[in-house]
Amino acid sequence: MLGRSRRRTPDDPRPGADYARPSVARRLLAADGTILHAHHLRRRDGYPGDLAVVVAHGFTQSSRSPQMRRIAAWLSEHAGVVLLDLRGHGRSRGHSTLGWREVLDMDAAVDWAHALGYRRVATLGFSLGSAVAIRHAALHRGVGAVAAVSVPGEWHYRGTAAMRTLHRLILTRAGRGLLRLTRRTRVSPAGWSTPDPIDPRAAAAELDVPLLVVHGDEDDYFPLHHAWQVHSAAGAGDLWLERGFGHAEAGATESLVSRIGAWLDQQTRQAAVVEV
Repeated sequence: MLGRSRRRTPDDPRPGADYARPSVARRLLAADGTILHAHHLRRRDGYPGDLAVVVAHGFTQSSRSPQMRRIAAWLSEHAGVVLLDLRGHGRSRGHSTLGWREVLDMDAAVDWAHALGYRRVATLGFSLGSAVAIRHAALHRGVGAVAAVSVPGEWHYRGTAAMRTLHRLILTRAGRGLLRLTRRTRVSPAGWSTPDPIDPRAAAAELDVPLLVVHGDEDDYFPLHHAWQVHSAAGAGDLWLERGFGHAEAGATESLVSRIGAWLDQQTRQAAVVEV
């Protein structure tokens, strides 16, 4: 879930070139009282549109990270964008619960998107954010489609060196302190309730909206079987296995984000027609 740096690819914009447009910042209140920070970015062409995509970042990322700002700008070709700082990240308050209470953060952002006047709302998550997006759609509803990039299929996975390192960080006081100092990410020491919250694979089985699972064959956190688990559990939707793609935001390109945006637009349009 920890983001990797990468060299800029040819379809990356110049630094700051396409996300320096005005956006509206807003403080949101989650149902448990946690104060959150979010941004609303209008469609790039200025057309009001009726689709908003709420974007949830991966662990240690935030709306301020260059990767997320580029993704928001690319996505704004297709929709209005609500870019959310999950609790314990960026300018949101509270502590990260690693996908448990974050569904309340997503719900607050989805509510804001509806309040802004968007008739269609979809969600897009990366790594930790993808688990949040799927769990939110299963537990809280309110969205027309979900896209999950680099999703973990199960909790407590330690099958890769990257995930073993991550667990050492989040499960020890010293590790959490290091994350706070070096990545400005505040992790709750309290742990989860018992039993564990529903995991992404089980949540996918409860979805009544289309799910797109996007996964790379070079993901060093979650191997491809995680994507297969979630896609198979959903029973419907699409699975994109991307050659040469690594993990989450760090590997996202303009072409991939544009394809995801087009997919969310198409799926929510079809759902709107069915409802009519």
